[in-house]
Amino acid sequence: MRTVALGRTGEQVSQLALGCMLMGTSTDEESSFEMLDRYLDAGGSFLDTANCYAWWPPGGRGGESEELLGRWFARTGRRDEVFLATKGSAWISEPDALRDRPWSEIATRFEGAGGDTLRRAIDDSLRRLGTDHVDLYYVHVDDRSTPLEETLSALAEIVAAGKARYIGWSNVRTWRLERIRQLCAQNGWPAPVALQQQHSYLRRRAGLSHVSIVDDEQMDYLRAHDDLTLVAYSPLLKGVYDSAEKRRGHGIMEPYEGPDAEARIRVLTEVAAEVGVTPNQLVLAWLLHQASPAMVPLIGPRTLEQYAAAMPALDVKLTDDQLARLEAAGA
Repeated sequence: MRTVALGRTGEQVSQLALGCMLMGTSTDEESSFEMLDRYLDAGGSFLDTANCYAWWPPGGRGGESEELLGRWFARTGRRDEVFLATKGSAWISEPDALRDRPWSEIATRFEGAGGDTLRRAIDDSLRRLGTDHVDLYYVHVDDRSTPLEETLSALAEIVAAGKARYIGWSNVRTWRLERIRQLCAQNGWPAPVALQQQHSYLRRRAGLSHVSIVDDEQMDYLRAHDDLTLVAYSPLLKGVYDSAEKRRGHGIMEPYEGPDAEARIRVLTEVAAEVGVTPNQLVLAWLLHQASPAMVPLIGPRTLEQYAAAMPALDVKLTDDQLARLEAAGA
């Protein structure tokens, strides 16, 4: 597995990040440990989790993923081989009351990014992870109810204390990201080096307002600021590229459905057949070929079979013609 630069930090991270969201809940411990072992043995280094992972499966409460990683570090002694990212601000204190509620209601119940909240959250995460620092600490969900100055000064304290080496942001508008960067420059605070947003081969449908999915403006912003690396979550959109039946009526498709998505899937399927891979694998390969802006696809397999199905994308080589056809596809 190749590595890519993380912004201008001088850090090199693996070109494919492994999301640990479901480890310890939907993915049992034995399978999780094997997946982690196989990922590192393949040259992977970039692990992603959050303090709220995963409260939504039956019986989940949040923190299970970090706890499992802590046990894996203790068993293997491989903490120093890992670039470890976790997140705060989206913790849910009463998961049982919200598990089946609409997202609009759930989003009002996040813990937020207040200074005291983040200082407590990072300490709790470090305890669960069994380590004295993380390499990257994200604000998981942008919190507009807390002054940015309060959030950023707390993050600066966390970095100064050695509890996190770098900071990142997720699920955020471009104008807010620019404001964050301005405040960091004005006050000498550490600025985000990673932006984690939903990004895939499909483009969100025309007219959709969505804080989490990369749009043209955000892509242009990233091209102009190479000190930020895009960490692209949900690149496979729950695996819908491989199955027209699965796409039909799947909630993950709602932001994308329309003529543009249909045209892009048609070309994607044609090129996948030429290359001899699945459409899911081709999506990952396409993302891995992107250089402007720099990005790291983040996969979150639930099973070992899903993990094994994703990894061949690392070896796919696309011609300039194939890349051009994939890029030009659309309504």
